[in-house]
Amino acid sequence: MDRTEPPRTADLPLYKLPPVFETRLANGLTILLVMDRRFPMVSARLGFQCGSKFDPAELAGLSETTGALLTEGTATRSSRQIAEEVAAIGGTLRADSSPDSLLLAASALAENLPALLDLIADVTRNANFPEDEVALRKENRKQELIAQRSEAGFWADEKFLESVYSPHPYSRQDPTPESIDRLERGALAGFKDCHLAPNHAVFVLLGALPDQQQTLEMIAARFGDWAKRDTPAAPAARFPEPRRTIVLVDRPGSVQADIRIGRVAVTRSDPDYFPLLVGNTILGGAAASRLFSNIREKQGYAYDAHSSLAPLKDSGSFSVITQVRNEVLAPAIEALVAEMEAIAAQDVSAEELATAQNYLSGGFVIRIETQDGLASQLAAVKLLGLPVEYMEKYTQRVRSVEPGQIRAAARKYIRPDRASIVVVGDASAIGRNLEGIGSVSVVKAE
Repeated sequence: MDRTEPPRTADLPLYKLPPVFETRLANGLTILLVMDRRFPMVSARLGFQCGSKFDPAELAGLSETTGALLTEGTATRSSRQIAEEVAAIGGTLRADSSPDSLLLAASALAENLPALLDLIADVTRNANFPEDEVALRKENRKQELIAQRSEAGFWADEKFLESVYSPHPYSRQDPTPESIDRLERGALAGFKDCHLAPNHAVFVLLGALPDQQQTLEMIAARFGDWAKRDTPAAPAARFPEPRRTIVLVDRPGSVQADIRIGRVAVTRSDPDYFPLLVGNTILGGAAASRLFSNIREKQGYAYDAHSSLAPLKDSGSFSVITQVRNEVLAPAIEALVAEMEAIAAQDVSAEELATAQNYLSGGFVIRIETQDGLASQLAAVKLLGLPVEYMEKYTQRVRSVEPGQIRAAARKYIRPDRASIVVVGDASAIGRNLEGIGSVSVVKAE
């Protein structure tokens, strides 16, 4: 045995999705049922295509707040009663909003499935947004926002999204203090009544379920009379042409600079998605990545340096992310740009490719090993308009990526010459360093 070489990790077997039964009620509600009797639990996801991209500009945070308050009171249950009933069935119940969707997640002991379905139906169909709960949520969210705005990373992410997506609503994924103040009960109820419709929803139920017919009858009894209706169309998927810009967010007193470099990229359905996903993992998506090895280990510029591929339904973004000391800002940006250019200039090595493919395949299988994980992934796939088979083919598509495909995708999307550069830091300390890179627009962190 050659002990000078680390043992080779064997290729993981292809993922096999458990049987998924898909059907639709007469009102258009899409239903996915997955039997899993390993544990006496059930997990449910009820998702709607109504995320923050549907928020009016003056009401940023509307979808987020609607989701947060769905479980805080209905026509027949108070917030406390809902919480007590959830606890009594050994369950969980929450709702969250993302840029593309609003998702209610729930679980309970399998024997309490009827009670769980009652709660899900009640909060999604009959939430009434009590005034006291609205006021409490608004005050808490403003306090959260104050804490977020004290972090340089929040400003870097916010301005990066503005640079990449504006004027599309993807450019504003967080509320402002002013928009929070405008979120009154009527606006929340109006958003629910306008967007939460069965014909624009997917219901995933997974776990130790009764037989298929009985389960469908239970669902139909609670959702079958929910009237279908037209919902507003999504904003047009029009995005600005990527171009080189440099934005400096002035944050006086900062002793380090937060950096984002990136641009509009791809959706999950784009043919370039998997080559770009694997390329991103090699460049900066894992601990063994090039950015981590060079920017942190070799150069010592930062504690962390990584890259991110963030696909959404109508677009997506690629970005390189790090935080460096003020005095090394310029060379750090040069090093980041050099790594971005390098992955587009020549093929990745066979070792890098195999490591990234195993990392992505293994991570995917781990994420869907639990009932909650699989339920969430199934809902996400359907809300993105992708077939269920997408999940089963995920590892196969990751493994089929070749070096030439990575290089071609990188040439299209990992392009520092057509990327937005956002830096958050003390303008008086780092402004001149940035001016040596290009024309800089300065904005205040307010």
